[in-house]
Amino acid sequence: MSLSPAATPLWEDVVHGGTSWALVLRRGNLLRLTDVEGGANLAVMIYNFECLTERYNMPDTLKGQHIAHLTTGHCLYSDMGRVMASIPADTVGWHDPLTGYNNAAAVEAKYGPSTYQEKRNSWYRNPADNLLTEAQRYGMGLRDLGPVVNFFSKVVVQEGGAMEYVPAHSKAGDSVTLRAEMNLLLLMDAGQHALDPNPVYAPKPVKIEVLKAEPAGPNDPCRLSRPENARAFINTERYFA
Repeated sequence: MSLSPAATPLWEDVVHGGTSWALVLRRGNLLRLTDVEGGANLAVMIYNFECLTERYNMPDTLKGQHIAHLTTGHCLYSDMGRVMASIPADTVGWHDPLTGYNNAAAVEAKYGPSTYQEKRNSWYRNPADNLLTEAQRYGMGLRDLGPVVNFFSKVVVQEGGAMEYVPAHSKAGDSVTLRAEMNLLLLMDAGQHALDPNPVYAPKPVKIEVLKAEPAGPNDPCRLSRPENARAFINTERYFA
């Protein structure tokens, strides 16, 4: 699925490996995420910027679309039955919505102890603390942290329920584009995936680009890919009516 030629670039930047970012994405605008070096992971939490108690709902997103991963044509639902964001373009093919993110204890157990005083800006950050710091900038706290989508990562669930991380899934230059279907607050962290078997602390950077565009129209493939998506889009449109 190609993006509309009417999409106009607004700004771009890089979320460096191990660091976090928060941004507001206006309804209709696009956020293109690009894996700069290959093997990146970007954990993203999503909230309704106008009402932060409404946020991304992982179970409804998956069961409503009969899926266990995210890619082109899929939507991200809120806990109010509305489409928060959709995916109009993706070269990766599989993004992990099932697993979570590491905390300080997990990072230390996996990669060893690290302090800022010792390593300065190369110290081992952890996604849980990073995301909490970003949430606090908007008046939220620990209780407001919820499920994430781990973009660029692939996790396969085996017959017995075990989760298998697929290394080297995303290649350098791969990208995925989110379209905001409401005004969104996104909290992002570029730490390594919790199931990444690499014993070395080596988080990868992700390029972010915001493009001005329009909300999904009546014939948009994301809307038409599932009957449930069409109903959720209607709920979102009534919210803005």
